[in-house]
Amino acid sequence: MTTSPVPRPTRSRLVSNRLVSTLSLALGLLGLLASAPAQAKDHPAEQALDELAGKKAAPNLIQNKFFVKANRFEIAPMGGYVPNNSFVSNPYGGAVAAYHFSDTFAAEGAFLYAPNTGASGVKGLTQTLVGIAYEGNKSTTFRQPLDRLQLGAIFSARWAPVYGKINLIGEGVLNFDVYGTAGVGLLLITKDYASVNPDYAAGVDGAAPAVVETNPVTAANPALNLGIGFDFFITQSIALKIDARSEFYVADEPDYGNKLPDGSPEPLEKRLYNTFLTTGGISIFIPKMKPRLFNF
Repeated sequence: MTTSPVPRPTRSRLVSNRLVSTLSLALGLLGLLASAPAQAKDHPAEQALDELAGKKAAPNLIQNKFFVKANRFEIAPMGGYVPNNSFVSNPYGGAVAAYHFSDTFAAEGAFLYAPNTGASGVKGLTQTLVGIAYEGNKSTTFRQPLDRLQLGAIFSARWAPVYGKINLIGEGVLNFDVYGTAGVGLLLITKDYASVNPDYAAGVDGAAPAVVETNPVTAANPALNLGIGFDFFITQSIALKIDARSEFYVADEPDYGNKLPDGSPEPLEKRLYNTFLTTGGISIFIPKMKPRLFNF
C-alpha cells in the first residue's frame, strides 16, 4: 500500500496564519485598553479623586445606622432644673412629644410643670440680701423679688444634623445624635417676694432672715426657645436624652419697692429674661423599627 506524502505548508499560508495571530493579539490589547478607564473608575483612589474634584457627592459616612427615627413618634418623660435662678431652687418635670419626618427633622411640643417650693426653696443668697438690708436699716421696706417657672408650653422645630458612634472602651458601640431646637412658647412665671422675717427682727435665735410672702402673683410671658440636645440610643426603641434650652422673654424689671420723692411707686422698665432649662429623660420611639443585624 502506498501513502501520499503530507503536503508542507506553503510560505503564503504561514504568512496568513501569522497575520491572523497578530491581528487577534492587537484586538485583545485594544479591548484591554478600552476597558481600563472604566475599571480604574471603580478603584477607591479614583473615587476619592473624583469626590475631591467635586465630580460626585461623597457617600454617607455612617453606614447601616443602628437607629432610624424617620416616620416615628417620640414620647419622652423628663425632669430638670433651672440653674441660672440665683434666688430660689426651681426643679420641674414634664414631657416632650415629637414626630420625626426624617432622621434629621422633627416637630415637637413640650409641657413643663414646676411646683412652688415656697420658703423651703429660698436660696442662701436671698437670705443674705434680706439680712443685710435689715441690718443696714431697721425700718427698711426692702423685699427681694423671686421669679420662678411654674408652667411652660413650648413648640419647636428640631434639626439633628449629626449622627455618630462611640466605641466604649472596645466593648461596644454607642450610637448618638446631636440636635438643635428653635421655636416659641408660653411661660407662666410665679412672682414671689422675700421680706424680713418678724422672728428675725425680734431677735429670735436661729430665725432665718427672710420669709416668703403668702400671696404670689403669676404672669404669662411669650418666649423664644433656642436649645441643643443629645440622644444616646440604648435600644432601637429607647434613647437617653440630655437637653438644654434658653427661654427668652421680655417682662418688667424686678420690683424692689422703690419710691419716687412724692411717695409714688417707681415706674418699672422692660428687660430681657432668660430661663435656662437643663433637662434629662428617656425617649420612647413608636412604632417599632425594622431590626438591624448589627449596631456598628
